[in-house]
Amino acid sequence: MAVDPKRHRFTRDEYHRMGRSGILTPDARVELIDGDIVEMSPIGRRHNSRVDWCNDTLIRKLGGAAIVRVQGSIVLDDNGEPEPDLVVLRRRADFYADADATPADVLLIIEVADSSEAYDRRTKAPLYARHGIPELWIVDLPRDRITRYVDPTPGGYATTQVFRRGESLSPLAFPALIIDAGDLLG
Repeated sequence: MAVDPKRHRFTRDEYHRMGRSGILTPDARVELIDGDIVEMSPIGRRHNSRVDWCNDTLIRKLGGAAIVRVQGSIVLDDNGEPEPDLVVLRRRADFYADADATPADVLLIIEVADSSEAYDRRTKAPLYARHGIPELWIVDLPRDRITRYVDPTPGGYATTQVFRRGESLSPLAFPALIIDAGDLLG
């Protein structure tokens, strides 16, 4: 009789203990996705530049109305702690020193994709939607476009829009904030 192997899903506690014990080194580029420790794509110069550019654009345009976190983690559940490229969080006086950022705190996630667009779209987008993240933008550098995902459902985002240079978009949480797609694409 054939038996399918059972998958072990790591918890956030186990994941952090591996980091503290040195199993996961401080410079390891990994994140916890649905209990799996996933190695992230290497960060190249173009990716870094776009993340910095997007960060600068958001900070200037938001003017302190929210916290912009760069390549930091958010807690989705006991088996999920991804590290999006940029997260726009509700403003808190403690800047999340006293508690982790959770989906209720997230206003917008931006993933910059130089080589990771398929992974961001197929794995991360459904994950974020399942956890109720209200909005995701994937800045797709090779295709020179931004895909916006809104209306999260347990099965994924119900609405997807594509923006190209010359078009503008606004975060759901800040509808008066107009961002030119070209400002994020560079």
